[in-house]
Amino acid sequence: MIAMPDSVVRLLAEADVKLADRPKLLEMFKACFVNTLETTTKVLEDGTTFVFTGDIPAMWLRDSSAQVRHYLPLAANDPQLQELIEGLLRRQLHFIGIDPYANAFNEAANDNRLDWDETELNPWIWERKYEVDSLCYPLHLAYLYWKETGRTAVFDDTFRETARQIIALWTTEQRHFEQSPYRFARHTGPKSDTLRNDRMGMPVNYTGMTWSGFRPSDDACKFGYLIPSNMFAAVALGGVAEIAADVYRDEELAAQALKLKEEIEYGIETYGVTIHPQYGRIYAYETDGLGNYNLMDDANVPSLLSIPYLGYKPADDETYRNTRRFILSEANPYFYRGQAAQGIGSPHTRHRYIWHIALSMQLMTADNDAERATLLEMLLLTDAGTGFMHEGFDADDPSLFTRPWFAWSNSLFAEAVHRLMLEGRL
Repeated sequence: MIAMPDSVVRLLAEADVKLADRPKLLEMFKACFVNTLETTTKVLEDGTTFVFTGDIPAMWLRDSSAQVRHYLPLAANDPQLQELIEGLLRRQLHFIGIDPYANAFNEAANDNRLDWDETELNPWIWERKYEVDSLCYPLHLAYLYWKETGRTAVFDDTFRETARQIIALWTTEQRHFEQSPYRFARHTGPKSDTLRNDRMGMPVNYTGMTWSGFRPSDDACKFGYLIPSNMFAAVALGGVAEIAADVYRDEELAAQALKLKEEIEYGIETYGVTIHPQYGRIYAYETDGLGNYNLMDDANVPSLLSIPYLGYKPADDETYRNTRRFILSEANPYFYRGQAAQGIGSPHTRHRYIWHIALSMQLMTADNDAERATLLEMLLLTDAGTGFMHEGFDADDPSLFTRPWFAWSNSLFAEAVHRLMLEGRL
């Protein structure tokens, strides 16, 4: 087990005082805040950090980044947290170097995986579903870590070469059908686990955006331009450009990042926006650049709900506000109202299952105390008596839920509560 960092011990002691009049919130915050450190974090022999998801032994590039993000505000003055986060970033860069199209990796080259998919596999790969956000998360984590701590140790030659590799891949995937080598099919399980059209996905037009095979839910995209993930890519590229300019003094890398960022943003704003008859100008969840839109949102982050959290647009942006009203209504096919809760779910789980990740994200993007209070109470009342967050739960009966050990969801809840503490709202 990882020894508890001093900064975390101090925060938990602070919570004992600030949340003393809310015993259940205190209990859940403390349990969820340390869950990643206590249960899913391993320091490997080479000094890197392997962070697995919980009830699945593999490390997702996305989940592992999200599982430690709530520790960033404590890292500036805590050498142990610095070592763990920098170790995770080095492990992530190592995995991207093995295969930038893979989304999840094994602790060792042991050929463990969910299925033997029809794609290029090697013993390190747990799953090879190409998801744009899988490459965004490590880049953004490194940027946020730098901003919180001022430390640049992770920005070595490997990071710079990985950034170049990701830019090259995203540029290739701007023209997926003409240039991409990526193919994927799974011959077992639901159709959402495989790409149609001879493993390539459905046709797309050039837009400037970069193509994604799968969503952050690990479900196949309906249309290849996943808007929230492209937003996240634009934000991540802005961070790369800043690192390139300020740390590396590499004008060429900065220019490459900014060029691709501008092209992606143009694509989002030109092809990723539609006019809804009730909600006005909103962002689509997906498009193909051929005039087709998928109007929905999914609980997994990046999502349309998470736009301000990602840093793409502020919470008061008009198009975001319209989009938020749309996705938090029955117009979104994955928004559910039940006897116990209301919120966003996912086609990845059962009908009318709301996700705690979506409730925590709604809490962090809310702009009024009434909504915040409602969401916080909803989160506390839907843990099914476990003291932890889950994946999805039945909107009418929270005792019916998926994934009792899901560290990403615990971390996001802890981040949301810590933000309220820092803002003086608790």
